[in-house]
Amino acid sequence: MHATIPALPEGIHHILRSGLKLGETNSDLARFLNLAEGKLLANGMALLIKLGFGFLTSEGLSDNQAAKAQNFFEENFIIKDPRVEGGIRYYQGKILIRTRKPQDDMNVLIRFCPDPSQLYKQTPFGQYFNPAAVVDTQALSEAQAEQIEQDPDQVDLVIRFKDTKAILGLIERPDADVVQLLLENLVQITGNFGHMFKFGAIGKNVQAYVDELV
Repeated sequence: MHATIPALPEGIHHILRSGLKLGETNSDLARFLNLAEGKLLANGMALLIKLGFGFLTSEGLSDNQAAKAQNFFEENFIIKDPRVEGGIRYYQGKILIRTRKPQDDMNVLIRFCPDPSQLYKQTPFGQYFNPAAVVDTQALSEAQAEQIEQDPDQVDLVIRFKDTKAILGLIERPDADVVQLLLENLVQITGNFGHMFKFGAIGKNVQAYVDELV
C-alpha cells in the first residue's frame, strides 16, 4: 500500500506536465496556467485534460498513429471481465480534484468513459472510435463539489491539494519527490484504493506516450 499511494499524485503530475508538453508551443497557454488562480485554473485544467486524452486516443492520419492510439486506449481503459456481456467493460473512474481553501473555488471533476455507448460511432462507412468520449471534465463550483464529494455514486476518489500553488508546483517541479509532497502535506487523498492505483498507472502511461511524441 505504501508503494501504491504515491502513484496517485504522480499520476496527476504526469497528466498535467504531459498536457503542457503537448501545448508547449502555445506560450499563451503556458502563461495562463502559470498565472491562473481558482476558477480560471479549474477551467484550464479541465480543458487541458480533456484535450490531452482526446489527442492521445486520436487515430490520426497514419496506420502507426492509429495503432498506438488504440493500444493506449485498450491498455488503460478496457477491462476483461467474463461476467459481463461481450467479455469486456470500460474503466469508468470518477476523480474529483480540489484544494483545501474554499476561497480558491478550484474544483475539477474527471470522468473516464462516462458513456461507453459513445466510444464507437456507427457511420455509413463503418464503425469508428470516438476519442472525445474517453474523458469528460467539468469545472465545478464549491457547492457543486461539496455535494458530489458526499455522494459515492458520483465520485470514486478525491485529490485535495493544499492550494492552487501546490497544484502549479507539480508542473514546475519535474523532479518532485511524490513521497515528499505527501509528507509536506501538499496533497491529501481519500476514496477507493483501487482507483488510486489505476489513476496513477494511467498518469505514468500518459507520460510514457508523450515522451515518444516529443
